[in-house]
Amino acid sequence: MTASVPFLTLIFILFTVKHVLADFVLQTSWMWRTKDKEHGWIAPLAAHAGCHAAFTLALALVINPALWWLGVMDFALHATIDRARAVVGRRLGLASGRSGWWWLFGTDQALHQLTHFAYAVMLAATR
Repeated sequence: MTASVPFLTLIFILFTVKHVLADFVLQTSWMWRTKDKEHGWIAPLAAHAGCHAAFTLALALVINPALWWLGVMDFALHATIDRARAVVGRRLGLASGRSGWWWLFGTDQALHQLTHFAYAVMLAATR
């Protein structure tokens, strides 16, 4: 399969916009304050990952409806990445003022972008 570079670039830009919206603009204080806790984290993390999944599903349905399952995959991967970051950060005692926290946050964001690039490649290769 091949994909045009401009089309792949457009899809990746759309996923980047989706990420900014779901991770920063639409994430409520309840989500970001509670999803990293030791207890009571399931509902806010599910709501947050669900927001990401809804955007991914919408993009897939517009570009290639056969890849609707990318929305489900995004839910699972986004939730897993965020939960792993929370657990590691808590176990290492990392607070947002410490450099280790920023390393962990940067790794989290890079993993999300790599998954978005993979989704973009899958979607672009189907056109």
